[in-house]
Amino acid sequence: MTSHRRRKAIVVGAGIGGLTAAIALRKAGLDVEVHERANQLTAAGSGLSVMSNALAALDSIDLDLGLDKHGQILRSYHVRTARGRLIREFPFPEIIGRLGVPSVLITRSALQQALLDAADGIPIRLGATAEDFSTEERRGGPGVTVRFSDGTETHGDLLIGADGFNSVVRRRLVGPEEARYGGYVCWLALVPFSHPRFTTGSVTHYWGSGQRFGLVDMGGGTLYWWGTKNMPAERAHDWKGGKADIELAYAGWAEEVRHAIRQTPEESILATPSHDRVFLDRWGRGPVTLLGDAAHPMLPSLGQGSGMAMEDAVVLSRHLAGTADPLRALRAYEDERRQRTSGVVAAARSISAVEQAENPFRRPLRDAYFRLLPTKRLTGLLEGSLTFPGPAAAVSRGRPRGQGSPAGRR
Repeated sequence: MTSHRRRKAIVVGAGIGGLTAAIALRKAGLDVEVHERANQLTAAGSGLSVMSNALAALDSIDLDLGLDKHGQILRSYHVRTARGRLIREFPFPEIIGRLGVPSVLITRSALQQALLDAADGIPIRLGATAEDFSTEERRGGPGVTVRFSDGTETHGDLLIGADGFNSVVRRRLVGPEEARYGGYVCWLALVPFSHPRFTTGSVTHYWGSGQRFGLVDMGGGTLYWWGTKNMPAERAHDWKGGKADIELAYAGWAEEVRHAIRQTPEESILATPSHDRVFLDRWGRGPVTLLGDAAHPMLPSLGQGSGMAMEDAVVLSRHLAGTADPLRALRAYEDERRQRTSGVVAAARSISAVEQAENPFRRPLRDAYFRLLPTKRLTGLLEGSLTFPGPAAAVSRGRPRGQGSPAGRR
């Protein structure tokens, strides 16, 4: 490839990871086009956390999505028993203040819109279902051709598979795989909500026996709630219950939990099984690599799925910026991200098993452990995931501590 031609990256998938990658790669000097199988970009009715590590990553490439204007900065984080008794207040605000970069609680649709605004001018083709790809050596260097279900194809220098849990690009790289079931179903909903225990910027988790519940402030009087319940894989993957079944599952729980469910229209509740995959040691081959859930899907317990995808995108763009050897850059990106993401995948599965404890002896031990764990030890466990392990040149930029160019669980 000559130095006079800009390289072209093909991104398959227009989710959080794909859009962030497209924006970051354009900033790194590449031409980018995005292909998305959905016919329209609509985000499911759920919320998530863009935590400080993700915002620090975006800040390191001077990418300000202004997410504080579209979501709610995290101000408190409590874990309670099913009936509402406090187990522990987690020191997220203190850690965030020390890092100097906030965490933002935001709806998936608001984050998607912020990314689409930042991606203005990047070609995004909808209704484009990738079916296959091939790589080739060309006079200017390695290249890749992606073929779609409608018979069309596109050509570029690099292919980034950001097409989520059921990634076609991943399947073509490593073959068919079995999903790894997490042991429980997840219920998710967004609803207008107010309650004395639902305070501004709050995240509250309730731990029961084999089930949990969460109340998360999305800002503007909007609640994102999620619930989990242990059940066999067959039932979780084909869950046919309704709102009445969920209300029954949380009978006797804290009043604010039951009130949140009562306030939610049945059609607004999403049900999805928990699952991840065995971690891949190799994410790519030649001019092809993976990113986000396509590379390292994880259980939702740490709320870091979106954050890891954003970190991936930033690290990928940094390795590709100005490189004369894009294939080496792709492998360097994978090498840099492997330890970080494998640790988060393993930690998410480990904490999931603890949080979903159903055994009558293990459950009280779980609660007592977190209640008595020294603050210094707990802070150390949390701070690693909230710290972006990359260049931090732009993280503070002279802003007051605890505020940033904020770009929020699940």
